Amino acid sequence: MLAHPVGARRDHKNTRLANRATRKVYQRMIDRGWRRSGLFCYKPDLKRSCCPQYTIKLDATEFKASKSQRKLVNRWTRFVLCGDSAAGSSGSGAAGNAPTTSSKRKGSSSSKEPQFVLEDANHASESTSGDVNVDSAHVFEVTLEPSSYSDEKFALFRSYEANIHKKPNKKSGSFKRFLVESPLQMEPIPYPSAPPAHLPSYYGSYHQLYRLDGRLVAMGVIDILPSCISSVYFMWEKEYEKFSLGKLSALREISLAKEFYDAGVPQLKHVYMGYYIYSCQKMKYKGEFSPSYLADPEDFSWHPLSACENVLERFRYACFTHPEHSLEGPPPSVGIEPPPEIPKPTLSELRYILAFQEGLPISEPVTESEYWMNRMSREGVLYAVTYLGVELSKEMLFVP
Repeated sequence: MLAHPVGARRDHKNTRLANRATRKVYQRMIDRGWRRSGLFCYKPDLKRSCCPQYTIKLDATEFKASKSQRKLVNRWTRFVLCGDSAAGSSGSGAAGNAPTTSSKRKGSSSSKEPQFVLEDANHASESTSGDVNVDSAHVFEVTLEPSSYSDEKFALFRSYEANIHKKPNKKSGSFKRFLVESPLQMEPIPYPSAPPAHLPSYYGSYHQLYRLDGRLVAMGVIDILPSCISSVYFMWEKEYEKFSLGKLSALREISLAKEFYDAGVPQLKHVYMGYYIYSCQKMKYKGEFSPSYLADPEDFSWHPLSACENVLERFRYACFTHPEHSLEGPPPSVGIEPPPEIPKPTLSELRYILAFQEGLPISEPVTESEYWMNRMSREGVLYAVTYLGVELSKEMLFVP
């Protein structure tokens, strides 16, 4: 990975600029609490934060949609097939019986409602689904493509920022930096045989496009990694807000992970839904997707969310492996923690890029470079080793 260490900031985030990263390196980074915004990777300092952000993941192979989640999917399908009047129905009658399954429970009678299969239910509303009636009220399509800029995507972003976040006049440059640029390299996914046509062939950063009657009405930004689908961002047109498209997108990402798993990529079975902030009401919906797990902020082991809630309720900073490390009260008032001490033998194994020759990097030990003589650069490396971990830091090539 080529990385420019930025260091600690006053907003209690340890940051770095990643020029290029392999799928395995970035997977290990997010397992240690890192996230990305474009090329910019960051890790919150939970001990010094008023609202600690814990990495949350869900096991897609064990997920069972709740009644309310099934209603969301079926409501959208009724809207696509039958229009607005059917979308508000309770689910009974012809309009309510949206095609959401491919099979019935064993031993059930034909009069009973068929089993809800999330993947089938999600695809039922799509124009590519064989179950969709040619006389449906709308044409709905969901496609995946490598992240790229288009005026259509930028128009959606600008509308979303203005109407949902009340931030008008966003520039195309901010959209590109935030949601198009990515450090991830496209690398082949090792399917054992040909996958379904709608599954991508490469790991990397993607845009999941939701089109209704040809119009782009929503878009998800996701990273497809060896062990997970990582949700980066989701945006939608305000006029469809009543359909809870954000929650629907999470259900689609869960389906996608399950489809990768079923296609012979067994490690790729999780969905990382960003951060979970226990004290934030807007984050509560993430806990509705089960089974979800939180990463311990110290040893990065995974713990069921249900088992973490008692510690989260009692402490501002919660440690799940060692609850005795948890902290109460407000965070420290001092803005930036001093850089840690790193043993010299460890530092001597880190590499700094001097130049590129025929596309290959020429490097030297970071402690022997001019880069190390600059105090801010030196502190950036020290922070990087601390928050990335020693072994992962050794796989980095630091750049100026």
